[in-house]
Amino acid sequence: MRPLGLRVGTHRLRGLRVRLVVAFALVAAVTATTTGALTFREARTGVLQQSQDAVIELLRTHVTRLAPELVLPAGRDELRRFAAEVAGADPSGSWRVLVVYRGLQATSVPDDPFEELTPALREAVGSRSATVFQRVNRADHTALVVGMSVGFTSTASSGWPLSGLQVFLTVPQTTEQAYVDALVTAVERAAVPALALAVLLALLAARGVLRPVRALRHATRSIAEGRLDTRLAVDGSDELAELSHTFNETAAALEESVAELRGMEARARRFAADVSHELRTPLAAMSAVTDVLDEDAAGLDPDTATAVRLISEETVKLARLVDDLMEISRFDAGAAVLHLDEIDLAESLRRTLAARGWTGTVEARLPEPDALRARVDPRRLDVVVANLVGNALRHGSRPVRLSLREGGGAGEGPGAGRRAVIEVLDSGPGIPDDVLPHVFERFYKSDAARSRTEGSGLGLAITEENVRMHGGTVRAANRPEGGAAFTVDLPLRRDEPTPDEPTRDRAPGERTRDRAPGERTREERAWREWA
Repeated sequence: MRPLGLRVGTHRLRGLRVRLVVAFALVAAVTATTTGALTFREARTGVLQQSQDAVIELLRTHVTRLAPELVLPAGRDELRRFAAEVAGADPSGSWRVLVVYRGLQATSVPDDPFEELTPALREAVGSRSATVFQRVNRADHTALVVGMSVGFTSTASSGWPLSGLQVFLTVPQTTEQAYVDALVTAVERAAVPALALAVLLALLAARGVLRPVRALRHATRSIAEGRLDTRLAVDGSDELAELSHTFNETAAALEESVAELRGMEARARRFAADVSHELRTPLAAMSAVTDVLDEDAAGLDPDTATAVRLISEETVKLARLVDDLMEISRFDAGAAVLHLDEIDLAESLRRTLAARGWTGTVEARLPEPDALRARVDPRRLDVVVANLVGNALRHGSRPVRLSLREGGGAGEGPGAGRRAVIEVLDSGPGIPDDVLPHVFERFYKSDAARSRTEGSGLGLAITEENVRMHGGTVRAANRPEGGAAFTVDLPLRRDEPTPDEPTRDRAPGERTRDRAPGERTREERAWREWA
């Protein structure tokens, strides 16, 4: 499992604010880089083009002026002098000139290897009459190399047309490189403020976007907590305003629907409780009458005796159903109360079996007396165990086993982390897989054709509610060796509750109360009544 701090940090890194800032920064960086590159390219081309045109124009002018003074055919000294005169045309003195004529060559600087001249440029000058140029990069500098062929007519040569004279010029572009470097620096300096401005704009945009989103998040959380009257303030007419308006409409519709459902649910609970309450009095009279008829059934004719027994059985089922409906109504209304008492759990389970005559029928695996004690509601624990064991006897096969053991782990304080585990096992066919998720639902029957059963269809639902009131859980499963297994997990509480520490984590509407000393006999009577 990842640490909480890492998860929170990852969530923050993936937040909308961070994504907006990163997006704006990337857009600004790409825009600044693209703009800077295009600007640099155009400015560099302009600087170099201007320098190149100036050099070429100046070279042509001086070669055109000095070439008629050169007497051809010329020797190496004349070529060297001509090269020096051409190089002297540059006021800065940075020109280096190479003159080639019929295999002879001379430079304006003695012993100058003229390494900038490439074979490609030499070949281009020899094959065309136009001036050609090339930029050559050396380790320490960049140079512009210009080459041209010179053709003219000399009067000293009896007017014969002469050709074959080639002039090459190399000029270091130090000044131009300085201009380009300054331009790069300017672009870099402009990109940093642009990026900072983009981040600032991103923060402002994120703030404007996140404010309604944050309000929507708080409103959604408020709706989830049950405050259905939560609404958002609608400002403006953009997409976020439309979202807020839609949220308000949805919340209003949800509030109306929930109010209607709650009203229907309340009316349904009230109806079930009222019907159950109204049925108790006539059922009590019917039970008294059927008890008398049962005693006299032996003296009646067979048909009448069968009818009397049938009426008696159905009256008992109806009375049990009414009692279960009353109990479920109390759970739904939040009126169920826990009467907590510290008891011996094993002894309580033995009493449950004995009160219903199951001592010889159910195999009990219980610890020694006083080995496992806890604060529970004895009557509700009796209902839980009786419902589970009765369900195993009705729908499973014998033998049925009831076991109690201690489970759980370490904790802080007396009894913290300790659990009491009650298991009811049968040897029947088990529970179908499609039925397992529904066994604790009310009135659920796995076989739709079995519309008449001995139970009310509410026993397991009441069991789950009683276990939940104690802060425990109940589970149903199939055993690998066959049969169903119901497991009840209850927290063991033996320490006395304090005003600052509740007896248990209660569900909304549920109440708990410690048992008064005089109520133990009332619980004994309750056991007999439920039996």
